[in-house]
Amino acid sequence: MTPAILLDIEGTTTPIDFVHAVLFPYARQRLAEFVAAHASDPEVAGAVAALTGPAEALRLMDRDVKSTPLKTLQGLIWKDGYERGELRGVVFPDVAPALERWRRDGRGVRIFSSGSVLAQRLLFSTCADGDLTRFIDGYFDTTTGPKKDAASYAAIASAFQLEPPRILFVSDAVDELDAARAAGMNTRLAVRPGNPPVDDADAHGHAAVRTFDAIA
Repeated sequence: MTPAILLDIEGTTTPIDFVHAVLFPYARQRLAEFVAAHASDPEVAGAVAALTGPAEALRLMDRDVKSTPLKTLQGLIWKDGYERGELRGVVFPDVAPALERWRRDGRGVRIFSSGSVLAQRLLFSTCADGDLTRFIDGYFDTTTGPKKDAASYAAIASAFQLEPPRILFVSDAVDELDAARAAGMNTRLAVRPGNPPVDDADAHGHAAVRTFDAIA
């Protein structure tokens, strides 16, 4: 049995459209106003300085670059949106029952996403199914390392205090699954509505899963 589960978010727990059609445009449209209103906030100022200004942040957003300062800034903007009630987390219908089932079965569940830990917590705490963070034991973002780097998954296994083969990583991104497998983890390819199709050759041998109900 696999005693621990590591989950991606976009295209795995959450529809790609929510990220690309809701969260990303929300951050982009409010970037300049938010930065101006929070210029004295050290966390905002530090992220903007690391990005060499709001214009660079916009360019990186347009290219969907997995930049840690950008993800920090986006997370802070989304936090404001969640607190205003303008945003609410979205997950696929099978996610909440699976998280509850895995907790009941004693399986540790953690998240690894390019979005900041703050953004991850906000998404899972504001879902229609309630606050799902009560089922999640930890969160990892790009401060742990790139999602395509096997060393990142080795570090996560260490945080789980488990050998990598005892962890199952689920993601819609084959290159992320390749990195996790290189670190010794088990893998499943999330095949969700709205995800780009992946044929057998491109799946690199990662078994597909269409619903978390299939993860016993």
